[in-house]
This record gives sequence, structure tokens and C-alpha cells, in this order.
Amino acid sequence: MPDRLFGINLVKNGENKLTVHSEEIAELTTSYGPMRTVVFQPVAPGKYPGLLLFSEIFQITGPIRRLAVRFAAAGYVVAVPEIYHEFELPGSVLSYDTAGTERGNTLKTTKEIASYDEDARAVLAFLRSHPNCTGVLGTAGFCIGGHLAFRAAMNPEVRAAACFYPTDIHKRALGKGMNDNSLDRIPEIRGEVVLIFGRQDPHIPTEGRRRIYDALEAAGTVFQYHEFNAAHAFLRDEGPRWDPIAGQLAFETALELFHRRLGQGDLPLSVSGSTETKH
Repeated sequence: MPDRLFGINLVKNGENKLTVHSEEIAELTTSYGPMRTVVFQPVAPGKYPGLLLFSEIFQITGPIRRLAVRFAAAGYVVAVPEIYHEFELPGSVLSYDTAGTERGNTLKTTKEIASYDEDARAVLAFLRSHPNCTGVLGTAGFCIGGHLAFRAAMNPEVRAAACFYPTDIHKRALGKGMNDNSLDRIPEIRGEVVLIFGRQDPHIPTEGRRRIYDALEAAGTVFQYHEFNAAHAFLRDEGPRWDPIAGQLAFETALELFHRRLGQGDLPLSVSGSTETKH
């Protein structure tokens, strides 16, 4: 019987190491130009729910890749688009320094809000048609990606969204013109949302978190709300703000949501002490 991790068969590769995911690159078409999307998925055969995962302003960095791999290892086909594909060459990654931060923040409010929304629809359509995806969809994101996951949840096919420290929702500052309508469109969310914040996050102060909570409550949204004594980007496993314990709890909170609302695919489970295979 194969080893298992988070319900996924671990497959030994040619170097006698265990592999829990595979990776591919898809070039998706949008009216704002081609969008490179990196897809992470379990190696074990079967169909799995799909996750649209949005990065921070730095695009697909090492920490974002590792988070995507963790979701794939838990039993999901994870698609991560390059959020600034109109402005940066395919494969571009911004650095975690002053120059990278300034570039990412500039592009955040240069890009049209309609482009962000079209990106989400393109990736969701890609996942629905992916041969290894069940067609059941969720979304997740970090920082700006948390906001983008929040907006992606407004698409009716999204059953669950995990928004990690989503920036700018409370002050309507996403996209060109810095006047987004995310708070106004909350009634369009049909799935369940989990919001995860750091209490020591200067980008989303207490009053901002309360504004988001109150808007969700007023709309009758099904949601969870969690605050950790942590800084902004506390799941990023590089730099001084990383909190591995709080980050693990937050990650498991998202997994609980996805397992419950999206299912765990059609991978057969072997019952200990029995030769019978059950689904």
C-alpha cells in the first residue's frame, strides 16, 4: 500500500525520493494580454477540486510556490496566475526589498480592476476544464491576493474562499483610480469565506477589519473571521515576520474550509486491515 500524506499517494521518483506534486505552466488568454499561470497538482492519479491561488504583489515567489505546493499536497489542483502579466515579462518575480515593494505597489494601482476580474474568470474557466480537476472550485490569496480571492468569490461557481490578510478592501483602494467596489459586491458571494488577519498588521487596522466584518454580517454572508497575534504576511516563510505556528494554524483553517466545502476528489482510500477499497 502506498504511503500517504494529507490523503495523497506519495509516488517515488527515479531518485528514490517521494514526490507529492507536479508542476506545469499554462499560458491563458485575456483581453489584456497572455497570462502565465503555474499549475501545481498531486502526482497520484485521480480528479481533485480546483484552487485559484493569488500571490502577493511580488508575484510567484519562493514562499508562494511553497504554499501552492502545500495545497496541492493536500489534494487540490492549484493554479497561480501572474497578477501583473500586462506589465511584466512571463516568469518575472519582484524581490522582497524596497525596489520590489515599490514596483508591486505601483502596479497594484496601475492595473485596471476589470483586468483583475477577468484574470480570475480566465483561471476559473481553465480549472473547470482541467482534466485532473473535478470542476468544484475555491480560491485563496495572500495580501493583495487575499483581496483578489475575495473578489473571485463573487463568481457564482466559487464555493469557498480563504483570504489571508486581504489588503485594501476596507479602504476601496485596489486598481486604477483606487476606488474598487469590493464592499458593495459582497452580496454576490455565494460560497463560504474565511478571513485571516494579523492583529499587528499596519495595512489593515482594527477599524478596517471591523468594516469588512460588519459588511459581511450585514449581507448575510457565510463566513469565518480569525485574528492572530501576528504581523502582515505572517505565512511568508522568508523574513522576520514569519510566524510558523500561527501560520500553520491559519493554513489548517483554510484546509478545513476547502475539505468541507470542496470535497477531497475521487482518490480511493484504502481502509486499514481490509483489502476493500472505498471511496
